Amino acid sequence: MAPLASLRVFLGLFLVLIPLVLGEVFASIPRKTIQYDNAKIFRENGISNYSTMTLREDLGILVVGARDAVYALDLEDISSKKSGVYWQVSEEQKTSCERKGKDSMDCQNYIKTLQTLHDGRMLVCGTSAYNPTCDYMTYANGTLTLEGKKEEGRGKVPFDPFQRSTSVMVGTELYSATAVNFLGTEQVLQRHSFPAIRTEHRQSWLNKPSFVQLDVVPESINNLDGDDDKVYMFFSEEAMEFDLPDQIRVSRVARVCKGDMGGQRTLQQKWTSFLKARLDCPVPLEPSLPAIIQDIFLLKDQDWRKSVFYAVFSPQTTTSDLSTVCAFSVADIGKVFAEGRYMTPVTMESETRWVTHTREEPVPRPGACMNNAVRDLGIVHSLDLPDKTLQFVRDQPLMEGAVPPLTGGPLVLQRGAKLSVIVVDRVMAVDGEIHHVMFIGTEEGTVQKAVQYAAGDTVIIQEIQVFQTLEPIKVLRLSSGTGQLYAGSESGVVQIPVRDCGRYGSCLDCILARDPYCAWDTTSAACSSVHNLPTDSRNLYQSLIHADASMCPQSLPMKPLPLPFNIGSSVHLPCQPASNLAQVSWHFAREPLQLRDRYQMLSQDLLIGSAVASDAGRYTCQSLEEVKGRLYTRTEAAYILQPTKTLLVLQISVAVLSVLLGVVVLWSVRRHFRLRARIHPAEPCQNNNNNWRTGPGRVPGSEVNNNHTIITIEDMEDNQTARVSVALLSMILGSLMLWNISRDQLSHRVFRMEEGLQDHMSPVNSSSDAVIHMGDI
Repeated sequence: MAPLASLRVFLGLFLVLIPLVLGEVFASIPRKTIQYDNAKIFRENGISNYSTMTLREDLGILVVGARDAVYALDLEDISSKKSGVYWQVSEEQKTSCERKGKDSMDCQNYIKTLQTLHDGRMLVCGTSAYNPTCDYMTYANGTLTLEGKKEEGRGKVPFDPFQRSTSVMVGTELYSATAVNFLGTEQVLQRHSFPAIRTEHRQSWLNKPSFVQLDVVPESINNLDGDDDKVYMFFSEEAMEFDLPDQIRVSRVARVCKGDMGGQRTLQQKWTSFLKARLDCPVPLEPSLPAIIQDIFLLKDQDWRKSVFYAVFSPQTTTSDLSTVCAFSVADIGKVFAEGRYMTPVTMESETRWVTHTREEPVPRPGACMNNAVRDLGIVHSLDLPDKTLQFVRDQPLMEGAVPPLTGGPLVLQRGAKLSVIVVDRVMAVDGEIHHVMFIGTEEGTVQKAVQYAAGDTVIIQEIQVFQTLEPIKVLRLSSGTGQLYAGSESGVVQIPVRDCGRYGSCLDCILARDPYCAWDTTSAACSSVHNLPTDSRNLYQSLIHADASMCPQSLPMKPLPLPFNIGSSVHLPCQPASNLAQVSWHFAREPLQLRDRYQMLSQDLLIGSAVASDAGRYTCQSLEEVKGRLYTRTEAAYILQPTKTLLVLQISVAVLSVLLGVVVLWSVRRHFRLRARIHPAEPCQNNNNNWRTGPGRVPGSEVNNNHTIITIEDMEDNQTARVSVALLSMILGSLMLWNISRDQLSHRVFRMEEGLQDHMSPVNSSSDAVIHMGDI
């Protein structure tokens, strides 16, 4: 039975790794790309690693932990620093750290934990040159103050500043997941209570984990079963349940009970409720190893059963560049732990393999929290649990199978830049529907704004470049009250508004964006934030589900931009469509432009090579976008190409000069012929009188020195022929140039008249934002 179970597990992994049908996975493309040049930024010279944040909306500040410093920034404008404290290590501590073989940059104080306590103070912990230390901090009268009550930070933050860790305050107790030794090899999930409770140091519990997040879910509220609150831990680790030659990492979720006090004899001061299961975010038709969880966000609901975890996954090898986002419901996770089957280790041919446990389970159920059913057995708390139950959960903390995604697959697929962090907001639309808006940070300094609509589909509506350099975003925090998003990186902190509706410049763009924060206000004729508008929605237009923009008013025709050009040069016509999802086409004189020879597309722009006079005229860039089965077309750019006036003047000048040159040459020829006529009034008849010539080819009296050049009749005749030829050619050239100029000017005037007539008769077709509704597909 065990070999069959092992084979079944292996085949299950095989089906995840190898697609049954070859095909391509289509990644999501952001509809709009935004370069956020006017974002509010905070940074200080000499300070780096702005990677820890906590929102104190009760104090109106954002608390930021960096290397050697903690800052209190104004929530409305983070560029305004309210206060800051500097917590640096001493030279003695730094020297001691470097003597242990650590790099000088690592031997600083990296702030890793900022937790708000029940009395309003904050617990601050840093790595302190590989000597974890904590202190308490207050904010009063606009000033941050460290109390100086330093205490041991081991087990609360790691020694290594770049080793992942996480923590959460549950009531008055701190839960942390981190390394507890200098080498970073012993990693635990620990509750800092008296006595402290922690994980068992076994590979079956934690096998080279990388911690991501801790969150608490108050499952005791309105719970008819009398169940306990749960603390969920998300992490990745090397898998032990797969029979493969190479180790692979998998994503996990583990959970413990808030009221867990450890065992009486077995698992003393250890978790008796620690169970873990695999998290999967499978991508159909994508042959790759399981994706690894990078960050997670708990979107809480008043009914904790409807709370949802949103997780970011990225590939664990360089063979794949596909990142994903999946959602997991608290109810589905709880079901796996409450009803799922356990995996158990068995030894086969001197090797340990994990198979499904098929024997009878101890009572009460191993890993279960204290509830009414357990209390009916006379068990009040974990110290009363029987050894058989405790031994079972100690040896078999892994559940069979994986927690399924809420939608059966990824909500977001992204190729290229890896997704790194995520926060989620719950937004009510004009019609009262609730939509979930995700803000996802990447390793290239961008934030993607994706919406999971109430109807189920998900669209990335924006990609915002918040950092000028391509640096990973390490932390995101969202203030729903102020409507601001805060992003931290190695170099600083950036603040951007989430309700930036002014970027949608027209009704069409506002509606097709499908942004739950925004609606078209017919009163002000602007795209406005729903949050700032009155509750009366009669003047608000929003179509998030159907993307129906037919109610948008028609815009005025787009006035073309005059663009002079030089004959023979290249002409570049920019076109920036409002949507990255739109298809772009170019038109010349309202006819589709054939892209060949001298016409080329550069991204969405048009390049005309070696422009000629006939290229003059009107060019329009039109986009066609399909949204929810409807086609929308609009003019994105329009140009009137005209030859430059300087070139036109030059052409006229050359033409006129050519004609004048011909006239002058003809006048010169005529003058010389007149001169010849005066010298030789009549040609004598041919006779044998030799006295009429004084020599061959000589005219009488030519020997007389009269200060004139001696010209033979043959030379004069050759000169006159050449001059006549030049004159005729010059006049022909000038006439042709004048005719060509007049023809171009006449054609241009006729073209402008036709354009004006067409604009007058059909203004919608030249509109920059007018909708041409092509009907349902």
